[in-house]
Amino acid sequence: MNRRTFVKTTALASLATGWAACNSQPPDSTQESTHILSFSFDDGFKQSFLQIADIFESVDLRACFNVIASAHMPTFEAADAYILPELMGEWDTWNDLVRRGHEVMPHGWRHAWLNKLPVEKATDLIGKSIDYFVENLNGFDASKAVFNFPFNASTPELEAFTLSKIGALRTRGDALNPFPQSGMNRLTCESFGPDNIDQWVEEKVQAFLQSTGGWLILNTHGVDGEGWGPMSSEYLTRLLGRLVNIPSLEVLPVAKALFSQEFVSDSSNAH
Repeated sequence: MNRRTFVKTTALASLATGWAACNSQPPDSTQESTHILSFSFDDGFKQSFLQIADIFESVDLRACFNVIASAHMPTFEAADAYILPELMGEWDTWNDLVRRGHEVMPHGWRHAWLNKLPVEKATDLIGKSIDYFVENLNGFDASKAVFNFPFNASTPELEAFTLSKIGALRTRGDALNPFPQSGMNRLTCESFGPDNIDQWVEEKVQAFLQSTGGWLILNTHGVDGEGWGPMSSEYLTRLLGRLVNIPSLEVLPVAKALFSQEFVSDSSNAH
């Protein structure tokens, strides 16, 4: 299928209107994709991420996980009331998720407000986390990877440094990005919390499905009360079960959407 052609269809609007009811019709494999949706799960909660991986695999999808590089170390300290050492995963788990086809991407050396640190300290933490991924994550290719800023907090100077080390970055901004394009390396997202975000996700996704299209990136965290702004696993299961039946929608990990030639358009305009 050639997804380089950005085709807008009236069929999608009608699907979106009644999307809450599970569509029993199989997807039309000839339908061009006009919408890409990515859930970008942050921090590295072991129990949640394993559960999320199982949910995605149950509908033949793969997830995007962004982990704090040092969270497995005995010296790691709680970043806040949500990112606690006892909740975090280790690199055997992350490598196993990669083996299963999921994405594991850097989310900093520690969960710091990089934009509030001296530039030299902030760039050291960014570079250190990316180098650790290169050394410890099987198959990690920095040129086709995304650095996900902690708190989605960046500055132009930090972004320029980050892009000298890695293929793309994710930071705060509008969740609706252009369709993936050649040369695109700056992605923006929205998040919500601190309590359960099921309703917020539902509203964002419904509005997106009724739009003309693009790439929606929602920054999420754990499930069932774990992490800041968690979804419920029951809702995520039902949501993905509905989304896979929408012909014009692709649910993709961020790096796959950005770097796979199957989805990238010929435009060289970067966001």
